[in-house]
Amino acid sequence: MRIVHVANAYAPRSGGIRTAMHALAGEYRARGHEPVLVVPGPTARVRDADGVRVVEVAAPPVPGAPGYRMVVRPGAVRDLLDTLEPDRLEVSDRASLTGLGLWARDAGVPSLAFLHERLDGVLAAFWPGAGSGARPGPVGRRLAPAVADAWNAATLTRFDRLVATTQFAAGEVERLAGRRILPPLHRVPLGVDLDRFTPDRFDAGLRRRLAPHGEAVVLVVSRLSREKRVDLAVEAVGRLVADGVAVRLVVAGSGPQLRRLRARASARGVDARFLGFVPDRDDVAALLATADVVVAPGPVETFGLAALEALACGTPVVCSTTSALPEVVGAAGAAAAPEPAALELAVRVVLDRDARERRRTARERAELFGWAASAKAMLRLHGADVRAPAPARGAVVVRGAR
Repeated sequence: MRIVHVANAYAPRSGGIRTAMHALAGEYRARGHEPVLVVPGPTARVRDADGVRVVEVAAPPVPGAPGYRMVVRPGAVRDLLDTLEPDRLEVSDRASLTGLGLWARDAGVPSLAFLHERLDGVLAAFWPGAGSGARPGPVGRRLAPAVADAWNAATLTRFDRLVATTQFAAGEVERLAGRRILPPLHRVPLGVDLDRFTPDRFDAGLRRRLAPHGEAVVLVVSRLSREKRVDLAVEAVGRLVADGVAVRLVVAGSGPQLRRLRARASARGVDARFLGFVPDRDDVAALLATADVVVAPGPVETFGLAALEALACGTPVVCSTTSALPEVVGAAGAAAAPEPAALELAVRVVLDRDARERRRTARERAELFGWAASAKAMLRLHGADVRAPAPARGAVVVRGAR
């Protein structure tokens, strides 16, 4: 079965959607299916990524979002789909590519849309008057849900199925229940690479470089954009420092808020290390395993792959109660209101726990999420075979060497 996955939020330095696309594609391929990824790029080209075909469509940059591009000529994607002749279509986009559901309907191809974000939350964060910290004003809080509802009612009906990764992500669509007939909504959690992200990635040398004086390492791994609210982590660590807690803030990620966050950390007396974008996934795993706690302050996160990767590395996570992350983190961390004082207290609570116990609990929580289970759930929605193909008769299967 040829499964084509189309997305806009895919860039060399992008995070969750890119990771999910490649992880699911790898699992599909391992089960004998043919995944194809269609994404924006500087020019039209086809490339191979670990045996998966990636087709780039020429698209212009998104202003204010370095590295990101958006397809502004969806007709080019429809023409491409005519050529690819998919058996199933997956779309990870709520903007310019929602019309692909109509293409699929006309072509007789079953389609589904991933709900990777809460439109109401994103709109509120960027509503005029929200301020540099992305704190929505009363107008944004009131109007953003109404605008999101209107857009969802007009676009999501174009698909045969909707997939949400958490109950929080599903809530925006469930709000429309009774007011609009929508496609069936399914819950399929994302996964984590449990072989790459492990507690064994702890690096004593890295630890000494990050915190040379033995401070606790508070790590943030995030795109530095307004809706991620990394400023809340800076403020929370600033309160810890003011109270005499030996703590070092480390931020891995890039984005338009970098300069502002540096200035805020300096003003709060926070000794922070801004590492920029970390391209190597093994280096990210080492960072996550070496930290004492990861803070994921985003108030509208719909899953949080970086947080799940932290848990897999044995590192507890502090997150916002207003996001989906409490569903993912469970008891392997702490949830608090997206306010500096509450997040500071949550970090204190986590750091006060026995280190071995908190790392064991984090890893056990992550082991509930695997990409194989996510892919099997998706393939069942597609009506496809979920089993890996058996080796050809007479083939020798090498399971290991002495």
